Amino acid sequence: MSEPAGPEGLSRRALIKAGVLAAGAAAVLPTRPGWAQLKNVPRNRTLTLVWIGSREGRWVDYELWNPYAIGANHQNGPGIFYEPLAYYSAFADKESLWLAEGYRYSGDFRELTIKTRAGIKWSDGAPFSAEDVAYTLTTLRDLGPKVRWGVDVQQFMQDARATDPSTVVVRFKVPAPRFFYFMTYKYDIGVYIVPKHVFQGQDWTTFKHYDPAKDWPVTTSPWRVAFSSPQQKVIDRRDDWWAAKAGLAPMPRVERNVWLPNAGEQQNAQALITNQLDYSTSLQPATFATVFRQNPKVITHSGQKPPYGYMDWWPISLYVNNERPPFNDKDVRWALSYFIDRQQIVDVGYLGASAASALPLPEYPALRPYLDSVKDLLAKHNTLEFNPKKGEELLSRKGWKKDGQAFWVDGQGNRLKLDIIGFGASGPAIGPVLSELLKRQGVEASMSLPPDFDDRFQKGQYTGAIYGHGGSVNDPYHTLRLYQSATVAVPGAHLVNFAKWKNEAYNKIVDEVFVTDMTNKPRLLELFHKAMEIWIPELPDIPLVHNFHRIPMNTTHWKNWPTEETPYVNGAFWHLTYAMVLWNLQPTQ
Repeated sequence: MSEPAGPEGLSRRALIKAGVLAAGAAAVLPTRPGWAQLKNVPRNRTLTLVWIGSREGRWVDYELWNPYAIGANHQNGPGIFYEPLAYYSAFADKESLWLAEGYRYSGDFRELTIKTRAGIKWSDGAPFSAEDVAYTLTTLRDLGPKVRWGVDVQQFMQDARATDPSTVVVRFKVPAPRFFYFMTYKYDIGVYIVPKHVFQGQDWTTFKHYDPAKDWPVTTSPWRVAFSSPQQKVIDRRDDWWAAKAGLAPMPRVERNVWLPNAGEQQNAQALITNQLDYSTSLQPATFATVFRQNPKVITHSGQKPPYGYMDWWPISLYVNNERPPFNDKDVRWALSYFIDRQQIVDVGYLGASAASALPLPEYPALRPYLDSVKDLLAKHNTLEFNPKKGEELLSRKGWKKDGQAFWVDGQGNRLKLDIIGFGASGPAIGPVLSELLKRQGVEASMSLPPDFDDRFQKGQYTGAIYGHGGSVNDPYHTLRLYQSATVAVPGAHLVNFAKWKNEAYNKIVDEVFVTDMTNKPRLLELFHKAMEIWIPELPDIPLVHNFHRIPMNTTHWKNWPTEETPYVNGAFWHLTYAMVLWNLQPTQ
């Protein structure tokens, strides 16, 4: 029986060798639209990766290339198609202007003028202009909480208009000194600029922006969707790119980027060992010894030594839904915190290759002054303290007692029950240890890794969850923003109040942070302290550990990966700065 044919008659075995299919992936029917147009690309010009954005071993969003659509996620490939006004690398502490060549604020920060670059064209030949930027911002303002970033634009922007083909004037309701930085790509935050001539008249919440016959998605980037199915997303390089002509970046040497759905930790490790994979979602510390031993060409950001990666911007907490009793009671939240021995999570869950996190901010140099400024508050309310006796006292004062099986019960006999959900690398590492620690203290805790974690967590359909914080990297505002009432019901995975905690006094302080000049450090430190005077005693979610991106990078076919020695950007391919990795990589052959 012959193997199913692929592009230009390639066999399944040839597809695996070329990096288009993983060894365990299902064959793709040749009747898929766009399959016949898939050209041959050598393995040593192909970058193959695996990402956890898939579900149950398949891509459920393979036709969603509009990151504003409900259910879409820039992390799953679309991010490299929507080039930003600017990039910011936290590791290099460098802003790189991109679609914009300059910007300036008025003296009162109520107006922002953006100059866009001339000579840029969309992939369908239409010119890119200031109209695209103004249209994007105006539509976000009008849609508000219906789409990602809509609330952030609607809350602060009055209007945006193109005064000529290369000038956008944005007016604000209040001083907005962070607005351009908000739009800039860094980690998972940044505004996707869309082509007005394609998106106008479309419902952004449902528009897929995918049509192989029209060569959609339309983009200013050097990439095109060559093929997309539940089994893989194949993204090929275009032959023409404005940024290479302008001298901003070299034309990527990567000619094909293949995104494969996650098949599990052991399968990913084996694919790295056998050089099927170049890049992968994070692995657990225990897995790296085997990978390094069997394939010395695999490295991480920290080489082949612990912590096997870098500290991410995403400190991890135990989230409890503040809208669900009894977790709407801060004393119950604090009791849970006192019941958790973070060192056990570090030692058992991560084999020591991690660190406890007292607050939902990463320990980056620019944020260190803010962390230091609240040492007095943390001395009074130690968010990392393991003290079961204090937890027991808090629960006892609220009428909780232990039943015959040593579980806490309320006055009606209902147990203190916490069903925890998790995902990715953090869930399997932390979940079993965390649930066992809580059970030992009388909490009826359970742990699961549901395939629909994202949907449940983002819709608030959870009681407990292990998740991080996509907030600040060099300024406290974006982490503080995570707990504002305005962001409770926003779709998407970033700058959203997942804890569903609400406090009006806190809201007002954070609004004042937004209007404060980013260079006014004394005032920002004062406001941050005031916000934490509310946040820390309330403990909307329960800090656990810092997140480390333990990303394996295979040097068999590609070199110049982002590492400690070459830290041009963080190495997460699911972040909005992935394009910078693609134009920096060099083939080894």
